[in-house]
Amino acid sequence: MDALSTTRGGREKARGRFQHMPGAALMSVVALTIPLVLLELAINDSTVRLIPLMIILPALTAAIGTLRETVYAVVWVILVVTAVLAYRPFPSLGDQVIVMVLAFVLGMLCVLTCHTRIRREEESRRMRSGAAALQRQMLRPLPVLTDRVIVDGVCSPVEEDLLVGGDIYEAVASPYGTRLLIGDVQGKGLPAVAAAFAVLGAFRETAQREPTLTAVADALETAVGLHNAFAAQTGGLERFVTALILGVDGSEATQALSCGHLPLYLLDGGAVTKAPPGEPGVPLGLAELSAEPRTVDWFAFPPGATLLLCSDGVTEARDSAGGFYPLEEQLRAWADVSPWDVAHDLADDLRRYTGGNQRDDITALVVRRVT
Repeated sequence: MDALSTTRGGREKARGRFQHMPGAALMSVVALTIPLVLLELAINDSTVRLIPLMIILPALTAAIGTLRETVYAVVWVILVVTAVLAYRPFPSLGDQVIVMVLAFVLGMLCVLTCHTRIRREEESRRMRSGAAALQRQMLRPLPVLTDRVIVDGVCSPVEEDLLVGGDIYEAVASPYGTRLLIGDVQGKGLPAVAAAFAVLGAFRETAQREPTLTAVADALETAVGLHNAFAAQTGGLERFVTALILGVDGSEATQALSCGHLPLYLLDGGAVTKAPPGEPGVPLGLAELSAEPRTVDWFAFPPGATLLLCSDGVTEARDSAGGFYPLEEQLRAWADVSPWDVAHDLADDLRRYTGGNQRDDITALVVRRVT
């Protein structure tokens, strides 16, 4: 993982540990009042007063503590300020009244701020929980194992807080071998999820039933068409989906049908080649724009070789100067890297290359034959 991600992750973990320490925020406020009181009492100059600084201390518990801790902190600060002013009052009674009123008002604002923060955090947790459940229904956790292949890799939506995006993948064991799908729905985040569900549902059903990849692709085309028809009726946006469908059986030759998706990469003994050899067809949802039927290509996928399937979030990643990520060149440089580390090393290298500025969903899958 790059330094930026590591630093951010460390800060979040440290903040999380601090927040879960019982009474940590309140004890911090109490600890800070002690030196302030000692300095206040030690200074003989009547024009230099530190006691007004105490009234902002409850803001600490409002930012990271619980509502109860914030209330306790406000009460503690008001009691301390009252005691100090009783022992060492201001020359003017009006100044004392102002300090006490400010302590009370700011304390109430801290309580209100803490209540609002906690409510928003709870809403955020519920949203993330719902998004995580949605992701589990939408995309199976990697790795995925069938009787023919093992699929591993990474899937990183650009909107990390939502956990879901426009990139999809699936592997289904069928009577005709394992069928693999990688796709990219037009758009990002939650607006692309409905189209993604339509494609995944159709693939999971037809991949086990249809004997040919062209029939599977036709079913996916129908699913996207129905989704777009419904979207048009409800005021939503019509979308297209690029997809690559593979069929892996017991033979060395593997079937591939591209619906406008990027080619895959075959890594074998240090050599890196693109497959399938044919031209990609039109994306799902746009079949009516092409008079040519979808066709299946064949390519060799020998035992011991690795397939790398990725989304355009990989190939279209750019550095600060606008240069595209040199994927094929980098894959050749990783000839000695374990096949299972390629996808994760690729994701880490993309973060370094882009400086952590991820502009699109990133999916990279490695596929190996079961031996």
